[in-house]
Amino acid sequence: MRYQAPSKATLLATTVLAAFGALTFTYSNPVEMRVDGQPVISDVPPVTTPKDGVYVPLRPVTDALGAQTHYDRKSGDVVVTRGDRTLRLKVGSKTAKLNGMPMSLGHEPFRVRGRVMVGLHAVQRAFDVRVKFNKLTARVDVNTPGVPSNPDLLTQ
Repeated sequence: MRYQAPSKATLLATTVLAAFGALTFTYSNPVEMRVDGQPVISDVPPVTTPKDGVYVPLRPVTDALGAQTHYDRKSGDVVVTRGDRTLRLKVGSKTAKLNGMPMSLGHEPFRVRGRVMVGLHAVQRAFDVRVKFNKLTARVDVNTPGVPSNPDLLTQ
């Protein structure tokens, strides 16, 4: 078998694809999270998938909502309490309990670098908040009804 040099068309196509990939990577931004207008910082950004939607790191979002989060190592349960609502879920299970009643999460929570990731709509249903993901700005907004989502409104 003898080596055959790639054609000019193959080299050109490879160069164009590599340049496109590099530019896409350079200009891509991680998804930003805001709760009631305030940025939420997390060592693990939200995960987006074309088919399944947006997953957010549970603890940073629920902490920003004023909830208490507890991980029970023995049972593997994650328990989040906010006001009169208690959500109990397990990584890998589509079923959770909200105030003791079964609740379907739609998609199983999973871990990324030790952080429990849950579907954005599960946060909405469990804690009675409004959620929105803007693909163009790569931003997740979680808003508590009755709380201004623009912090500048508080100072005016």
